[in-house]
Amino acid sequence: MACSSLCALLPPLLLLAVVVGTAAARGGDDPLTAGFRPVRLTESQFIVQKPYDVTLGDRYEHTGDVRRMWVFSTDKSIRRNHPGGARTETKINVVYRSGVWQFTGEVYVPTGTSGASIMQIFGAKPERQATTLMLHVYDGQLTFYHDLRRVLADDIYDRWVRLNVVHDIAARKVTVFVDGTERLQSPGHGSQDAPHYFKFGVYKQSHHQPSHRMESRWRNVQVFTKP
Repeated sequence: MACSSLCALLPPLLLLAVVVGTAAARGGDDPLTAGFRPVRLTESQFIVQKPYDVTLGDRYEHTGDVRRMWVFSTDKSIRRNHPGGARTETKINVVYRSGVWQFTGEVYVPTGTSGASIMQIFGAKPERQATTLMLHVYDGQLTFYHDLRRVLADDIYDRWVRLNVVHDIAARKVTVFVDGTERLQSPGHGSQDAPHYFKFGVYKQSHHQPSHRMESRWRNVQVFTKP
């Protein structure tokens, strides 16, 4: 029975369960997650990092399944004297050091956001750099770090874009799919000893004239793994 006919017969709490279950079933239809095991995430594992001198509600909104994060180029960092730039990012507090891991989610970037990292895999060889992957947005293009020659997608403004990011530590390889199509393979920068985790949101970058205001919205964010 379709939810449209069944839902009219259910009390509010059961209706919520049906809607959530339907959304989960849709997430399971992604062929790129075949062979992976979903990681059960609680809300406490979505840790929001924001400018230290503003309240959470000034830079973050969570309505339904959509997490909206924004930041201004003049904002402070996440802690006083922290070397990183302005950001409002969500860290998924699942730390891994081995195996194959996958981040999935849909992102919406409003027109005007430019010069921002919207997704990253934190963790690498400390003597090399801090991250294994960063996906940036410049003038509507999704790029590998700030390299404008490595464009993963054009015209991403004002539409939902699905990202699948696979990190194989043993193979030292990161693969990025955009709307189901493979758009990048890159060597991983980590090691078996380096802790890694996924982050998403907006993080101001110093390249290519970042915009004053940066925003991204996310929904259906999940993490998968396999040994």
